Amino acid sequence: MTGDISSASNPRLPVELASSTTFLLKRLGFAAKEQAMEAYEKTGLHPYHYAVLAVLDEGSRETQGAIADALNYDRGQLVGLLDELEERGLIERKRDPADRRRQSVRMTPEGKSALTKLRALTLKLENDFLANLDVDQRAALHGLLRELARQHLPHCAFQKESAPAAADG
Repeated sequence: MTGDISSASNPRLPVELASSTTFLLKRLGFAAKEQAMEAYEKTGLHPYHYAVLAVLDEGSRETQGAIADALNYDRGQLVGLLDELEERGLIERKRDPADRRRQSVRMTPEGKSALTKLRALTLKLENDFLANLDVDQRAALHGLLRELARQHLPHCAFQKESAPAAADG
């Protein structure tokens, strides 16, 4: 038998699919998410928790509604995430005395410590995932993705002045 064993165990995609930019974006997104989920699982937290802590660290969104809006999360889903973060002592919630329907949320010192660790994990995941790209290629890719985000995911777009070094979630 003259066939290559690696091609039998690792079949190639049809050229039509491999030639599709959106197909590759989707597959790469799935791969990045899977790697992130595995890594975050080891911390006992989730990328969604990281996103909530990152929003709170900006300091401008302190109500549950503002956090949900900033992340484009369902408000019911956010309540569950906040419950989990509160159980771990990473955030505190308090009723607004002026409006009892409103909950203010703040990160605890333990939350800040967890956020620092999650940022390091996120940076490692990004560096590992993009390892085959040099600095200029990474910048070009990020610029192109930001342009697509402005069109398709406006809530993901940010202004140059407030651009973070790296983010996941």
